[in-house]
Amino acid sequence: MEIDSVQINFNPEQLNVLNLCLAFLMFGVALELKLANFRYLLKHPKLAIVGLTSQLVLLPLLTLALIFLFRPPYSIALGMAIVAACPGGNVSNFAVHLAGANAALSVLLTSITTMASVVITPAYFLLLAYFVPGTGDVSSEISLSPIDMILTIVQLIILPLLLGMLFNHYLPGITDQIKKPVKILSILIFLGFVVFATIGNYENIVNYLHLVFWIVLVHNTLALLTGYTWSAINGLERRDARAISLETGIQNSGLGLIIIFNFFNGLGGMAMIAAWWGIWHLLSAFSLANVWARKGNGEQFG
Repeated sequence: MEIDSVQINFNPEQLNVLNLCLAFLMFGVALELKLANFRYLLKHPKLAIVGLTSQLVLLPLLTLALIFLFRPPYSIALGMAIVAACPGGNVSNFAVHLAGANAALSVLLTSITTMASVVITPAYFLLLAYFVPGTGDVSSEISLSPIDMILTIVQLIILPLLLGMLFNHYLPGITDQIKKPVKILSILIFLGFVVFATIGNYENIVNYLHLVFWIVLVHNTLALLTGYTWSAINGLERRDARAISLETGIQNSGLGLIIIFNFFNGLGGMAMIAAWWGIWHLLSAFSLANVWARKGNGEQFG
């Protein structure tokens, strides 16, 4: 299909800016992280297990099911795969807090999946890509070096996280003063980048957005529903289910874009899925969070 050969307009200077944006986002996330967040795992193992199972097992399976159901062009299917392979996005922590749900659980899940992304993201993407119909035509592209991807993730995710955690530990007073402005600024920077990238690719968006709009809507909606339903099945409280739902539905699509532009030369369908997911999950997450905030959490499921 034509979208499989589309290249998103993106020059090396823009890629460097995107790299900096993502690193700054991760630094902002780390300003919220403390060892106490990880001790929470020891005290509430069931919550963490249900949350991680939802994101690391059910979301990839859901993604494969949708790929086989919709049979999209292979570049779009690869975009779905890379989004599902990415760790949770830091926007989830905002949304969970806004919803009045379990913010500590949200931060914990984001932290674990982000730290694990060094291994999980390359491994999951290569596994999911193996099952994507039509990728035989681009076998050389998807047989990328996992080592190169790991090094990219270490530089853009892990190092900023460690720097932010050290900053939080040794300079707690300054951290308390800057973490809210850093959060807001990081999201504004990323959104600004998306706007300029959108303007630069306006023609491609007009021509191809209809191919990814409904796929992202269905994929994201079912991801949110999967996290919530899985939590209910396991007898969690509503505030925990809402946190897990948002963690499952919000992925670090910025990392997905980094990988796409570093290793796939901005392959059209992949980039369109990751970019539109980055916009759509903001709309869905904050809309859902506002609804839940008005309804209140209640206790166990009835």
